Amino acid sequence: MKVLLTKDVKGLGKSGEVKEVKDGYGKNFLVGKGLAKLATNEVLNKYKSEQKRKAEHEASEIDEANALKEKLTTLKLTIKHKVGNNGSLFGAITNKEISEELKKQAKLEIDKKHIVVKKAIKSVGVYDVDCKLGHGIHGSLTIDVIGA
Repeated sequence: MKVLLTKDVKGLGKSGEVKEVKDGYGKNFLVGKGLAKLATNEVLNKYKSEQKRKAEHEASEIDEANALKEKLTTLKLTIKHKVGNNGSLFGAITNKEISEELKKQAKLEIDKKHIVVKKAIKSVGVYDVDCKLGHGIHGSLTIDVIGA
């Protein structure tokens, strides 16, 4: 009996593989527990079309991330922050603050969890911040911190 594995099965194979198994094991355990489906032409074609759709969706996400990366590299974000007598900031510029300023100034939404500040921004100046855009794509954002 041939089955299409829908989940990884230890000792048998990974999800998406077609395997030849004994009838009882296939019907009672694999299909019964939802780990596999009978490998008919209809099921295989449906699986292939679903994989193709997922690949197209992933390709469109990668294109969007690359376009966002290009926008970020040309963008210079200006953040006003209170400054003390010695020229240092009250507190630090956080990734949450950067995310909010991106929404206000550039109309771009990047979650604060995806903004990485390598060294704490505690003084006036120009800084580079890394933004994780998904699928291993990173964009660099230039931030100009000025005193208010």
